[in-house]
Amino acid sequence: MSIVIEQAVEARLVAAAPRMPTIPATLHYDRRDPFAVRMAFPAPATLEGVDVSWVFARELLETGLENPVGEGDVRVRPYGYDRTVLEFHAPEGTAIIHVCSAAVRTFLKRSAALVPAGREHLHLDMDEDLLQLMRDA
Repeated sequence: MSIVIEQAVEARLVAAAPRMPTIPATLHYDRRDPFAVRMAFPAPATLEGVDVSWVFARELLETGLENPVGEGDVRVRPYGYDRTVLEFHAPEGTAIIHVCSAAVRTFLKRSAALVPAGREHLHLDMDEDLLQLMRDA
C-alpha cells in the first residue's frame, strides 16, 4: 500500500480582475506526516516564478469544507456547497483561491483510507523525529 497520496486540483485565483484564472495545484498527503496536508503550486502559477508549497493541518481542510476555520497563515471556508476557499497569508501578500469541494472531499476520503482521523498518532515515528531534532540542533 502506498504511503503517499497526490491529487491534482483545479484552483481559481481570486483577483481584482473579473476573470478568475485557473491555476494547477496538487494536494499531497504522506502517511509519515499524518497530521499534515501540503498544497503545491508550480512555478508558472506563482508571482515569484518558483514552486510554492503550503503545509497545514488535514483537520483544517476537513473542517473548512463546512465552517470557516483558521487564524494563522492558512484559512479555509466553504463557498456554497460546491466550492471551498483557501486563503494563504504571507508577508508578500494574500492569495485567495477557490477549489472544487468535491475534489477536496475525494482527497480527504483517500487520506482517511490511508490514515483514519484520530489514528494519526499511530503513524508517527517518535524515535526518528527525535533523532532529526537532535541532528539539527
